[in-house]
Amino acid sequence: MTTKNRVTPEEALAYHLDPTPGKYEIVASKPMTTQRDLSLAYSPGVAVPVEAIAERPETAYDYTVKGNMVAVISNGTAILGLGNLGALASKPVMEGKAVLFKRFADVNAIDIELATEDPEEIIKAVSLMGPTFGGINLEDIKAPECFIIEQRLKEIMDIPVFHDDQHGTAVICAAGLLNALEISGKKIEDCKIVLNGAGAAGIACLELIKAMGAKHDNCIMCDTKGVIYQGRTEGMNQWKSAHAAKTDARTLEDAMKGCDVFLGVSAKGALTPEMVATMADNPVIFAMANPDPEITPEDAQAVRPDAIVATGRSDYPNQVNNVLGFPYLFRGALDIHARAINDEMKIACAKALADLAREDVPDEVAMAYGRKLTFGRDYIIPTPFDPRLIHVIPPAVAQAGMETGVARRPIIDMDGYVQSLKARMDPTAAILQGINARARQAQARMIFTEGDDPRVLRAAVAYQRGGMGTALVVGRESHVKEQLEAAGIGDAYRELQIVNSTNCKHIETYKDFLYRRLQRQGMDREDAHKLATRDRHVFAALMLVHGHGDGMITGATRKSAHVLELINKVIDAKPSDGAVGITALLHKGKVVLIGDTLVHEWPDENDLADIAMAGARVARGLGIEPRVAFASFSTFGYPVSERAMKMHVAPQVLDERGVDFEYDGEMAVDVALNPEMMKHYPFCRLTGPANILVVPARHSASISVKLMQEMAGATVIGPILTGIPHSVQICSNRATVNDILHMAALSASKLGQTR
Repeated sequence: MTTKNRVTPEEALAYHLDPTPGKYEIVASKPMTTQRDLSLAYSPGVAVPVEAIAERPETAYDYTVKGNMVAVISNGTAILGLGNLGALASKPVMEGKAVLFKRFADVNAIDIELATEDPEEIIKAVSLMGPTFGGINLEDIKAPECFIIEQRLKEIMDIPVFHDDQHGTAVICAAGLLNALEISGKKIEDCKIVLNGAGAAGIACLELIKAMGAKHDNCIMCDTKGVIYQGRTEGMNQWKSAHAAKTDARTLEDAMKGCDVFLGVSAKGALTPEMVATMADNPVIFAMANPDPEITPEDAQAVRPDAIVATGRSDYPNQVNNVLGFPYLFRGALDIHARAINDEMKIACAKALADLAREDVPDEVAMAYGRKLTFGRDYIIPTPFDPRLIHVIPPAVAQAGMETGVARRPIIDMDGYVQSLKARMDPTAAILQGINARARQAQARMIFTEGDDPRVLRAAVAYQRGGMGTALVVGRESHVKEQLEAAGIGDAYRELQIVNSTNCKHIETYKDFLYRRLQRQGMDREDAHKLATRDRHVFAALMLVHGHGDGMITGATRKSAHVLELINKVIDAKPSDGAVGITALLHKGKVVLIGDTLVHEWPDENDLADIAMAGARVARGLGIEPRVAFASFSTFGYPVSERAMKMHVAPQVLDERGVDFEYDGEMAVDVALNPEMMKHYPFCRLTGPANILVVPARHSASISVKLMQEMAGATVIGPILTGIPHSVQICSNRATVNDILHMAALSASKLGQTR
């Protein structure tokens, strides 16, 4: 089990506030620059698709965003575990749901909060919005109104209507249950199943598993008043009554005796170890209450080591997470222009998820989670960041939709559809997730050098509270405390370890080391004393080389070249030492590494080969198979230029070294990155667009990175300092808190360390 993340109110508010309020924005997908563009986008050009849609309404899917647009709708009557806080208060949650749609399945979504608790008003409002959207996702609407609203909307609308609190939980629960029963050697139709929690999610879970083969007479539902049995009148409604069992059991404790499966969507502590002890052999326990489960896996397995346990928590194995379902259900439904999401589509989603968990897990997924994932008791459900989800689940959903007659536009070429889904994958978030997951696995003691900077302090707090390890902050205690209080996180002062030359018991050892290292470079003992005690970069580097920290992050307050010069007084990080700086650019789902952005001023062909090898090493550390292009203004010898010659020769150096990755050059950047341009050079040895660009000099690397950052809004990670014996990362002096945190995670994962 990993450490549970701690998020303070100040951090949560800052995340939603900076750099702009909210979590998404609308971006035009067509040019909007010239008068011609405006004429096509609006009047008079827009009249043409208007007339086409009026004549044939189905063409709205061709000429508008309807076919890839979902409305996320709530009235705020059941927000997470917070209750009825109103429509406006639900907006942060609905925005979050909208960005999850985009992140995981490339579905455009927009949140709509309705200020009413009247089901009829909600039904009317949503139904009137039908022409705008390809699907409706209802969220955080309390029971029993959610049942009424969803059922009526399904009856009157011709697009999918899906209440995720019900069906999303049910689908993931069903997927995990299929695999848990497979491991337990049991069949769903033979199992005695107890469900605790008769709300929207609980009822949906029971309905779906019954549709998958569980027998009504084997299923017992409980609520806060006990077992829902035939003849009970107290606290009943039509939805509970449909699942009333013929049983003598009256309490959850009674129901649990001899049962095979417990499904909990209720409250913390509802299931006791004593109840678990009475279950049948190889029991299955899905304790899905959030944020705290009905029983923890530790407590359940303490009395029943043979139990398979799942929860809703990310810090335990087998997380029942709705994000595994709703994005891909809608992706498949939208792509066939479905009229509805039916039970068959939900079952297809559950079965596809179950099957995926049984397959070998890709290395990049295992790397992201810091452990080997193999189908078994602790891995019955795929992880949310498995890149296969996008091209495995939607085809299964789409196929079920086509077979059951809800598809308006069936998919003819399923293989082509799978390939198009693969093209939708955005590696950016997966890479960052992988870096952070490896950092949590490493639990490194991270030295934050510039403890006088508020950004650095906030990153240090986030690092420690995020479960990545221990934050060691270099600074004066009084100043650090003052800065933390000013940032609204004064309580973190007691959590961080604040270090400096005055409270360090190793300072004399540090000074001796520095003097021995630099005495033949014009430094006497007094110079060593001043440098070790007065310069925080040198002090932090001395901590690192003496094993008093595992990684170091710096650069937020000084220029990188100056910081590197100071670090070199302690650590060998010069070009001759093998040091290289590789920067990752993440933009529109593409990742390109550029080198050298930090160390080599004017590399020769041998240096360029070193840079290529360093780039390949970093790429593989990020889960990317390297393809290196030596970039120039010339392409494969034309135009001829003395300046381009070293770029022409560098691949020959790699030929002699016999490296095990793709490379070629010299070539222009458009040839390296654009497959259509690359086709003009069929002899090129790259099998696809380059993901590593080795450029002629540091100035061209810097220009390239900053141009992409400023003009295109690319996310920049780096420069990643690699090729040195200690894990040091230097962020830019314009770095945000998140940038510093990413670089600290890189340092913790030792991506750049080679010896």
